[in-house]
Amino acid sequence: MSQLQGVALVGDVGGTNARLSLVNLADGTLSNTKIYSSVENESLEKVIVKYRQEVNAQFDHACIAIACPLNGDYIKMTNNPWEFSISQMKANLGLKDLIFINDFTAMSMSTTAISIDQMEKIGGTEAIDDNAPKAIYGAGTGLGVGYLVKAGGKWTPLPSEGGHVYVSTTTDRQDAIVKELRKQFDHVSAERLLSGQGLVNLYKSIATLNGHEVKDVQPCDVTSGAFAANPCPDCKEAVDQFCALMGVFGSNLAVNILSRGGVYIAGGIVPRFVEYFKNSTFRANFENKGRYSDTLKKIPVYVISAQDAGLLGAGAYIRQELGATL
Repeated sequence: MSQLQGVALVGDVGGTNARLSLVNLADGTLSNTKIYSSVENESLEKVIVKYRQEVNAQFDHACIAIACPLNGDYIKMTNNPWEFSISQMKANLGLKDLIFINDFTAMSMSTTAISIDQMEKIGGTEAIDDNAPKAIYGAGTGLGVGYLVKAGGKWTPLPSEGGHVYVSTTTDRQDAIVKELRKQFDHVSAERLLSGQGLVNLYKSIATLNGHEVKDVQPCDVTSGAFAANPCPDCKEAVDQFCALMGVFGSNLAVNILSRGGVYIAGGIVPRFVEYFKNSTFRANFENKGRYSDTLKKIPVYVISAQDAGLLGAGAYIRQELGATL
């Protein structure tokens, strides 16, 4: 087919703001990125109208990544006052296509749009297979999980709620931490440890096990305490256990789908201390897989730190829908 032309609207909508941009349908590059507050604007539709006027852009297609469940035509955001009908918004905006995808679907698709040279590589003895499955996970507000598989020349993102599986532990210390958390949670999922709140849960469990005062902290307090000139030992162990458990969890994803296309870490936490993460026990725990250790040693892990990853992923999604080969 002939090369795509023109631009499409792409968006990345979270709990506090919406990032909108134009994706060049020919090459996937972004332009005219703007950020709008969800508190200061009445609706997403009005934000899109405002954006179109401000950048004086003409587009017929749009793909919006959104941080909430997608079940049918009507969307009511979880951490945001916006709610709307997709079909009604499409008609009101006069668009040929208006596609909404989960924010982690966009993050998964971003791995087709961001060069691995722009990511931080953590281990792996072999180059990625460009056509093999990929596993993507990211710790932030929660623990997002996704897979990407290629069939018939097209990438298909596989949605997942994998962050809610039972957490896997590999040491007596981790067992003790989870046992402590079971006093509070009936189901100690991976997300209970591998997320912003997970850092807090790790710190509180470790402080309790160490017989120390348990302070009321936020996730940023745990990381700042760990990296202070005079580190808080409980905070430092919390971060170290977080890194180790990220390795264990990532290796489980890798063997689930045999992700020779690479394992990718997204989310807001790891990129904030990626150098420390690279030098932690993450990789050793990722490769510690018994009879499958040799397989895991070959698979590279990449950290996605690009701020526009969600927009690039939405752009990749709409381009592929319109016929581009990624």
